[in-house]
Amino acid sequence: MATAMEADAMRRAITLAARGLGSTSPNPVVGCVILDAAGHTVGEGWHQQAGGPHAEIHALHAAGGRARGGTALVTLEPCNHTGRTGPCSQALIEAGIARVVYAVADPNPAATGGAVTLSAAGVEVEGGLLTDEAAGGNEAWLTSVRLRRPFVLWKYASTLDGRIAAADGTSRWISSPESRADVHRLRAEADAVLVGSGTLRADDPQLAVRGVPADVTVPVTVTQPLRVVVDTNATVKPGARVLDDAAPTLIAVAEDADTAHLPEDVVVRLPRAEGGLSVPALLAALCERDVRSVLLEGGPTLAGAFVRAGAVDKVVGYLAPALLGAGPAALRDAGITTIAQALRLDVAEVERIGPDVRITAYTRREET
Repeated sequence: MATAMEADAMRRAITLAARGLGSTSPNPVVGCVILDAAGHTVGEGWHQQAGGPHAEIHALHAAGGRARGGTALVTLEPCNHTGRTGPCSQALIEAGIARVVYAVADPNPAATGGAVTLSAAGVEVEGGLLTDEAAGGNEAWLTSVRLRRPFVLWKYASTLDGRIAAADGTSRWISSPESRADVHRLRAEADAVLVGSGTLRADDPQLAVRGVPADVTVPVTVTQPLRVVVDTNATVKPGARVLDDAAPTLIAVAEDADTAHLPEDVVVRLPRAEGGLSVPALLAALCERDVRSVLLEGGPTLAGAFVRAGAVDKVVGYLAPALLGAGPAALRDAGITTIAQALRLDVAEVERIGPDVRITAYTRREET
């Protein structure tokens, strides 16, 4: 059984792993702490960017010879395959690590088996320490592996009576500067930011990450997410801000849409569906582009399409202490016609953000 000292080290590894959010995709975020034979921390590391050394390699490099006979605490089962880097299980064996404790078993068929390799080499292995905490920090990657589509976080801001704009269409600004800054943190952690053509016409958003300070929850160097516009009939204008060079862009259009006014390399053609484009086809196209997490920032119609398709995993709502009494609601056309069909959520966190309240909740679904 893991000791209290090992549990503390795993908590530290989970904190370290979060530093890779937004920069490791399509790989998971992973943290590692090395304890020497006496239980002292001698090395720490986290996976910093895709294609670079994994967390275990950074931690082993920091520990040097002090790793021999020690224990490695890792948030994800050490990998067992050679890709752009070598297998971490073999690196731990060669460093003389005597014990490995990991939080989450690797569900990726291409990389799993590290625990077996370690055990076969005589290394003591234990899994399942602080699994829920570690899995929470890796929720996007784990969801993408298990469901074979990107993890979708729907973000919206509304008044207390659920309005995202006034009756005349004005919406700037419902939420506070603090909430808007927090949205840029969410963008920095996502692989893609997604809006619909209605939001594009109304706001002409740039959708790039701006003004995010470096801390333990976002990468020091922000990797700009892919900007995705769901624009069934290709109505986006050539001068739209989303087409600037601040970040890469993808315009999702219908298979029969006229895109002569757009650069062909930013266009993806998808089948039509009720009210727009096929959400499953869109997510599949993004997954093929190594997108593992999507921040859905679109308006109520696009959000409704994703809810109707069962493709929302997490909801973050910013509630401003204001009332409008009229204007569009945050969600519509979600295919819900009776209270028995309501999409029930599990609230994970309620927190003050400036004058606003941020509610974080997860949809309930059966494990697949």
